[in-house]
Amino acid sequence: MASSAHPPFPSRGYGTSLGKLPDRSMGPTFGASTSQQQQRENQRLERERERLEKERLEREEQNQLSEEQREEIKEAFMLFDLDKDQKIDYHELKVAMKALGFDLPKAEILSILQTHGSPSEPANPNVPHHPRLLLPFAQFQTVMTQRILARDPREEILRAFELFDEGGKGKINLNDLRRVARELGEGLEEEELAAMIDEFDLDGDGAINREEFLGICLQ
Repeated sequence: MASSAHPPFPSRGYGTSLGKLPDRSMGPTFGASTSQQQQRENQRLERERERLEKERLEREEQNQLSEEQREEIKEAFMLFDLDKDQKIDYHELKVAMKALGFDLPKAEILSILQTHGSPSEPANPNVPHHPRLLLPFAQFQTVMTQRILARDPREEILRAFELFDEGGKGKINLNDLRRVARELGEGLEEEELAAMIDEFDLDGDGAINREEFLGICLQ
């Protein structure tokens, strides 16, 4: 007798006939990646904008200095850059600033180096290296420009007074004028030098004191 049982139905493979569902997590991941790239690009552009703006302001500040002041900054740097590597260390910076009229304490010098300096590179990679902070010329120029522009004009005038006042007498006499004229190569006659003293000597003591000198320069 034939079996009445039906033959088994073929498997329909429900799991494979529909295929895999799309991975919906890919869309948000791609979008997040794009967003991060855009954010990094915006940050780069902002840093570049800030750098260009800083350079513009530095140029404007330097243009406020006289040609003589810019030359003094350059000469001070070159004079004390003893190894001529276009960078100066703590000791070189201290004496260079002092030559320009800024006798700063150690803490301030270190602060300038930490803010504007960069670590030295090893001369020989096989030798142990102890990095020290160095200040390149461009940064030295920026620091000195800002300090000169911020300086009280009276301080600048009194610094010039000290160059005339040999021995720190507190007065500029005829001998001082004679010496400065000779150092500058000015062929002034004795009568001319005496007339300069007479014109600005308000208290009649035969010399020019600090207040009289300030009056000459600020008038």
